[in-house]
Amino acid sequence: MKLLICAILAYLIGSFPTAYIVGKVFFHKNIFEYGSGNVGTTNAYRVLGKVAGTVVLIIDILKGTLGALMPVFFGLDRHLILFVGICAVVGHCYSIFLKFRGGKAVATSAGILLAYNPLLFVICFIVLATIVYITSMVSVASLTTILFFTIATLFLHDWILTTVAIIITVIIYVRHIPNIKRLLKGQENLVPVGLRYKKQQQKLGK
Repeated sequence: MKLLICAILAYLIGSFPTAYIVGKVFFHKNIFEYGSGNVGTTNAYRVLGKVAGTVVLIIDILKGTLGALMPVFFGLDRHLILFVGICAVVGHCYSIFLKFRGGKAVATSAGILLAYNPLLFVICFIVLATIVYITSMVSVASLTTILFFTIATLFLHDWILTTVAIIITVIIYVRHIPNIKRLLKGQENLVPVGLRYKKQQQKLGK
């Protein structure tokens, strides 16, 4: 019963529509109608700007962390952090507050890792930030970092972490299918940060 309660709470926490609320309350915009039409961190950066995008990023990470920590609060086995955390990811992707629409799960998935292995979280975050800085493409950074993370778990000899990493990798890649198609066509959108974005702006004379 405790585990079921944890899973439901994690799903509801993950369902909190951060980007949608920030867009509506502070910018009077329905983020579904702008940019890529996605309600995640990347589109928040594009549509709402760096400050709002960063706020969305932090809250979406914390959603994953708080949701994943439910078993700890209820005195259950620590490894359940990972499985309950997946419920938060599902909530983020299919929010009950947004008619089961949502984001692409990268930030919320990172929150699970923060709850379970803070050091690996920091390493993955550095990898992600570095790739975003170089490419100005969050999709490339996300897809690369999740693979790096999954491979890294093999060296930790934690089969539960590796299993969950594989599940999350599949979820993230499926959610990024439109991005992958745009990448293959060379049409992926840039976020307003990083070297590539600066070079693009310079070419446009801005």
